[in-house]
Amino acid sequence: MAQDRPLLGILLMLGFCVVAPMGDAVAKLLGQTVPLGELLFVRFAIQAIILIPLVWLGRRAWKMRGRVLRLTALRTVLHIFGIGAMFTALQYLPLADAVAIAFVMPFLMLLLGKYVLGEEVGSRRLLACIVGFVGTLLVVQPSFAEVGWPALLPVVVAVNFAVFMLVTRQIAKETDPIGLQAVSGVMAVVILGPALWFSRNAGIAPLEMIAVNGTEMALLAAIGILGTLAHLLMTWSLRFAPSATLAPMQYLEIPVATIIGFIIFSDLPNGLAATGICITIASGLYIVLRERAIARMEAQTPAPV
Repeated sequence: MAQDRPLLGILLMLGFCVVAPMGDAVAKLLGQTVPLGELLFVRFAIQAIILIPLVWLGRRAWKMRGRVLRLTALRTVLHIFGIGAMFTALQYLPLADAVAIAFVMPFLMLLLGKYVLGEEVGSRRLLACIVGFVGTLLVVQPSFAEVGWPALLPVVVAVNFAVFMLVTRQIAKETDPIGLQAVSGVMAVVILGPALWFSRNAGIAPLEMIAVNGTEMALLAAIGILGTLAHLLMTWSLRFAPSATLAPMQYLEIPVATIIGFIIFSDLPNGLAATGICITIASGLYIVLRERAIARMEAQTPAPV
């Protein structure tokens, strides 16, 4: 097991907070000309191409069967759907708004943990969930007034990835993280490839395949590389620092997305959305700090004899 090196873990998580919104920005650019199905297919194909050699060279475990294989297949379908919904949302919303709305996921995870897994969740954390959700609604409201139902797509993304994380939690101890992502990449290609082939003449715009130019080809390669790199940075960060240390850092993704969105698309959240983003970040940080305080108290409580 890797020795804790908190500074390295934090730096890796900071890298994730920069790389992930960069990938979203590329998806927003490509979504204007490249059909969604083709975009997803290339993104997962590149994930498989990058990770399979890492699995082979590192002699990592990748063979799956039974329950783990079935849950991995479900996880892959959820991954495809979640990324597809996010890429679609980015065609309608500013980058920062879409990322901020999707950050309702930690609150959903807490609620799912309480009501699905039976985990203990105190009243203060539940109140923070409610406040954070109100902050998310403040971000949604101006976007909904402007673009309609697509403003709700990041909420769909959040719900999807909350379930995705629950499924991942069920198999995390039985799989290697890089091997799991390599297998998921292959599964996604196996799912998306035939779907795109058989629907090529069906007139379904998101599932069409088009010839891309040199710039689009480079951006397609970039989206696969950035998406895979973001996952690896997060995975590696957790090897060197505990999740309680890294969780607050993830909220830096929102201001980074705001900066990238302004530089590339000249988008900035309006006053109401900015207020909602601040409330969402504050509520999320409260939950993280509360979890750390509870964990610290439990660690200091003597075990019964």
